[in-house]
Amino acid sequence: MWQVIGQDRILALLKHSFKEGHVSHAYLLSGPDHVGKKTLALNMAQALNCSNSEPPCGHCHSCLTIAAGKHADVISLDLDSQLDLSVRPKQNARTEISIDDMRELHHKANFPPYEGKYKIFIVDNAEFLSAEAANSILKILEEPPLHVVWLLLVNSEAHILPTIVSRCQRLELKPMPPGQIQHVLTTDYQVDPGKATLLDRLSHGCPGWALSVLSDEELLEQRSSRISQLSPLIATNLNRRFAYAQELASQFSRNRRSTAETITTWLDWWRDLLLTKGDCKKHITNIDYEAVLEKQAAALSLDEIRDFLTNLRTIDEKIHKNVNPRLALEWLMLSLPRKEIAHD
Repeated sequence: MWQVIGQDRILALLKHSFKEGHVSHAYLLSGPDHVGKKTLALNMAQALNCSNSEPPCGHCHSCLTIAAGKHADVISLDLDSQLDLSVRPKQNARTEISIDDMRELHHKANFPPYEGKYKIFIVDNAEFLSAEAANSILKILEEPPLHVVWLLLVNSEAHILPTIVSRCQRLELKPMPPGQIQHVLTTDYQVDPGKATLLDRLSHGCPGWALSVLSDEELLEQRSSRISQLSPLIATNLNRRFAYAQELASQFSRNRRSTAETITTWLDWWRDLLLTKGDCKKHITNIDYEAVLEKQAAALSLDEIRDFLTNLRTIDEKIHKNVNPRLALEWLMLSLPRKEIAHD
């Protein structure tokens, strides 16, 4: 059975094309983090190798081994994994997918499927392919081997070579509308309505994050920790702000995704300030910090909030490109308004 949530149009397309035997040599799955790209990729691998008449059944040998990550013909690669560890020592906190990894996948693609119908290569975080790795996969896609399917997962098509995009069948996963994740959580997982509402807001329509919280409450604690660091910065001096910028830049060199999550938290916070200032509090994301948001919004002008939000969006776009993260973040700290916030 297909497990991805909220992507009915894509599922209908895939079911029909797979049933008719129309399988592309490469698919580009795009959409924000936690929207279901990896779940869909694994379901596609199951459907293409399932032995049941209604794939993916979820119960046959292929479906079970793929779900367990043990199928010989389904190979996943992302920033947290590295191939051929017997030859090269494992790298920690990689910032890009290397040409060595792509050469290893290319080598594996030359062999026929071992225990299934198709060899499936899932490349998550494909926007972090090095320039050499991107050119390597482009060459592979130009001359695709038989019985091999590539699944490239990206947050945005804009972060990958247009020539790669043009050689893939594009599947854009869109966030679920507001309220739908809350309904799923309360109906299927018996989550308290108050918590379900908070998770619905924080997940931005991406069910994977909300479901992850149910098994790992630390995700909420990490989010609270980020807010406890960013919220007081509005009242601090440049030395404290620059120290925070240096900390984030150092984090970026070790773990890009963690820094991206921090910037997302910033964007949510300042969007909430804008909504609070505009008397639209019913639409804010951080509903459990409403009182803090009201105090900060009262101290800021609408122009100050709007201008800093624009700068945040610029950083969010540029940080993944060839920019110096420390200089970019220090520039952001310089543009942050400084206000004294009254405390009760």
